[in-house]
This record gives sequence, C-alpha cells and structure tokens, in this order.
Amino acid sequence: MTKKPYVISNVGMSLDGKLATVNNDSRISCEEDLIRVHKIRANVDGIMVGIGTVLKDDPRLTVHKIKSDKNPVRIVVDSKLRIPLNARVLNKEAKTIIATTEDSNEEKEKKIKILEDMEVEVVRCGRGKVDLKKLMEILYEKGIKSILLEGGGTLNWGMFKEGLVDEVSVYIAPKIFGGKDAPTYVDGEGFKTVDECVKLELKNFYKLGEGIVLEFKVKK
Repeated sequence: MTKKPYVISNVGMSLDGKLATVNNDSRISCEEDLIRVHKIRANVDGIMVGIGTVLKDDPRLTVHKIKSDKNPVRIVVDSKLRIPLNARVLNKEAKTIIATTEDSNEEKEKKIKILEDMEVEVVRCGRGKVDLKKLMEILYEKGIKSILLEGGGTLNWGMFKEGLVDEVSVYIAPKIFGGKDAPTYVDGEGFKTVDECVKLELKNFYKLGEGIVLEFKVKK
C-alpha cells in the first residue's frame, strides 16, 4: 500500500452541522477550542485547506494561540490557482505548498513563476482537479507524515471520498444556524447509500467551554 500522511480532520460546527451562517458568519469556536486546535497544529507536519477557505477567511494557518517553536507546512489545494498573491497564507511565517493541476495556460504559468519567486512551492497533480491521493503520496515523500485537515465542505468531501482521513475531531457549539445553503462539514455529491458512507468509531468526548468535543477514528 502506498504511504501517505496521517490525516486528522478537525472542524468547529453548529449542532446542525453548519460551518457558518447563510451570511458566512463563522464565529463558532470558543477561545478554549481555538487553543485546542492550535495544540493540534503544533504537533503535525502540515495544515491543509482548500482555496475556498483562503478566499473566504484569509487565514494565517500558523500556531499563534499557544507558544510553539515551529509552524507546520501550509498546504492549499487550489485546482484553478485562484490564490491571491497577497493572501496571508503566503507570508514568510511558515513554508507554503500550493497544490494545483497539471493543466496549463500562459496566465497560470506566469502566476506559478511569481509564486515560486515568493519561495512558495507549487505541486502539480491531476487534470481538471487536484488528484488528492497523488498529492498525499507527494507530501509524504516530502517528509510530511501528519496533516491537520481544516478544509471546508468541498475539500472535506474529496478527502473522505478517497479514504484519506484517519481521525476526526469535532467541536460542536450549542448553536443552531439552519439554512439549506449554509456551508456544512462535508458537502460534495455525497454517498448514495449507508453501506458506502464513512464509518467512525468514537474514541473520546469531553465538554469544552460551552460546547463539546468528539474524537473519532475512521474505520478502514
């Protein structure tokens, strides 16, 4: 079997599974939960998000809520290379890898050159959209043995569908957001049957702030 990093999917969501309201208000996690997440960040080799998260939240993806002597590698899955050149994830606080497709055009090649001049590493794998399985192999070969997946619904779906997630850590806030168009933990086309779906085994749970944390292992 091909080696890949150990992937922890972490999410903060409302009780009804939303990552934000219909107006993209994503104030879900309490201060205690933010510290919990930064402790996980400090213990992994990489943090991975999709381009949607970068465009919506402009995160730094560094360890700054706790003291730490290292920052993980920041990995952005960006099939169409839409990342703004002033995105905070491209700053010098940590190494950044942009994963995009092998598709090419003049504009894309120019942007890749600019990113590389900014000391951002660009990895190409897949046509049309990033080949996540191949990406995991490449990252493992680069020494990234553990990843905290902080993706939105689209990237999370791709990772779960391809069987690439090993552990799930969820903070559930005591809030109900509603809204059929509000972003959820896992979007995409979804599994057709219960037999196909991802099965989890509850390993731990505890109260944190006003909410609760659930920790699962993914059954393989």
